[in-house]
Amino acid sequence: MCVPGCEQAVRHALSRRGFFKSAAAASFAATFVSPVLAEAAPRRFKSAVDLTHTMSPEFPTYFGVPGIEFEKKFDFKKDGFNLNWWRIIEHAGTHMDAPIHFSESGATVEKITVDALVVPLAVIDVSAKAAKDPDYLLSRQDLGIYEKRHGRLPDNSCVAMHSGWARHAGDAVKFTGKDVAGVFHFPGFSPEAAQWMLTSRRVAGLAVDTLSLDHGPSKDFKTHYLWLPSGRWGLENVANLDKVPPAGATLVVGMAKVKGATGGPARLIALV
Repeated sequence: MCVPGCEQAVRHALSRRGFFKSAAAASFAATFVSPVLAEAAPRRFKSAVDLTHTMSPEFPTYFGVPGIEFEKKFDFKKDGFNLNWWRIIEHAGTHMDAPIHFSESGATVEKITVDALVVPLAVIDVSAKAAKDPDYLLSRQDLGIYEKRHGRLPDNSCVAMHSGWARHAGDAVKFTGKDVAGVFHFPGFSPEAAQWMLTSRRVAGLAVDTLSLDHGPSKDFKTHYLWLPSGRWGLENVANLDKVPPAGATLVVGMAKVKGATGGPARLIALV
């Protein structure tokens, strides 16, 4: 049975054109909308912003090898239809880190509930600082400044670091920042900031416009080891964060529901 008000919440949050007018929509709402969303005030959005880079063999990866490879198995002229076989790295392109990625027994992708993938989005702009220091770590102070300007981080939100790094995605040398010693250089979340969000706020996910939640030079991946084993998720290589307001947007995380996956390519949409 649909929680009172859930159909109206879905109509306002997910559409401005009244797509959800049928009984089938009400049934969908009953299975998709969490009680938290159902009780929230109705929301409208004016636009949808794609936060996803186009996945291709050329997109920079942490391991320096193609994140996806295509093999054409069927061709329209010969077979009457087109079909490719893919070989992919789970953690390439715009993608999710599931809790199992850095834990022994965390949740795999298919175990993340759908209501945990439609969340408020908070975007913290550290691009000016990152321009001066490519190894910049988003700090506890940055979080404090954000809350003074935009209010407390919403419960069950995704906190995204906008470092400006997405503009380098077409250049592997700049995007990875790899130096002659093989060390990467790009911004990330500090472990202290991650720890504060774990203990003092109810944040569901972190997002970065770089290759990793940890900054490039990290060798111990403290932020990964703090964040993911807690049952939370992360998003890496996010695009277009400069086109989303600091507060007020809703993030929709869409990805394949693959059994046992530690992550995978994601299609991220911000409703603004």
